[in-house]
Amino acid sequence: MRIGAVYPQTEAGGDPRNVRAFGLAMESMGLDHLLAFDHVAGASHAGRDPPLAGPYTEHDPFHDPMVMFAYLAGMTQKIEFATGVLILPQRQTVLLAKQATDLDLLSGERLRLGVGTGWNYVEYEALGQDFHTRGARLDEQIDFLRKLWAEPLLTFEGRFDKIIRGNLNIRPKRQIPIWMGGFTDPAFRRAVKKGDGFIFATRTHADLDKGWARTQELLAQAGRSEATFGRDYIPLQVAGAEEAADGLKRWRDGGGTHGTISPLGRGFTDIRQHIDFVGEVLGKLR
Repeated sequence: MRIGAVYPQTEAGGDPRNVRAFGLAMESMGLDHLLAFDHVAGASHAGRDPPLAGPYTEHDPFHDPMVMFAYLAGMTQKIEFATGVLILPQRQTVLLAKQATDLDLLSGERLRLGVGTGWNYVEYEALGQDFHTRGARLDEQIDFLRKLWAEPLLTFEGRFDKIIRGNLNIRPKRQIPIWMGGFTDPAFRRAVKKGDGFIFATRTHADLDKGWARTQELLAQAGRSEATFGRDYIPLQVAGAEEAADGLKRWRDGGGTHGTISPLGRGFTDIRQHIDFVGEVLGKLR
């Protein structure tokens, strides 16, 4: 099982020195990947109708994952960069295809693009996209991305995007892996139909087991082999390093391909504490 860590964006204060320190520490520890969450804009939850369902407000800082990973790619050699997840339907598809191409090329093919639909309708409105069609748009975007990365010249006319006898120049040297994330049956179905893997972020192992069991059922129905389908697990809000390591060991023993340590939610106020927690969990895993 490949082991990584979540960059603690919301607790790192937007300080670029923390990005550098954490990224270099993860590389020196020998971790396989660094994962970052994504939000372009924050929003106050007060007085919203309908209410905003997610955990983040206007007070939670986020770096753009693509820019942050490009910065870290220049000072690292081996660690993979994973978006977990990038909220793709609120972005321009061709622009994201270009950004992902450059990041993958400049990093030496170290990008894993995790995508999802998100929950923040205020953010969608701010970016000029329709929150209500986000699932359908994501389905189309995945197909469009793969064509943009593969074809020297293409025409694509979809419901949401089109390009007429156009292309990306430069293109990546491979099909960049596209993984899904989320908590609902449509997310599992989308991953099985269109994705290379799934990122499970859960607070309990029971929720993880339920999500993976449903994904296995859908893989069998689709005639897809589990052997070629990646699965990453991020244990959220664990009691301590021992519990985090135990959960990841259980996931590994059950066939998990990736596991991601999250140092968030522990009351840490310094990036060194986040780094040390990852190191402690990693030591127990090894």
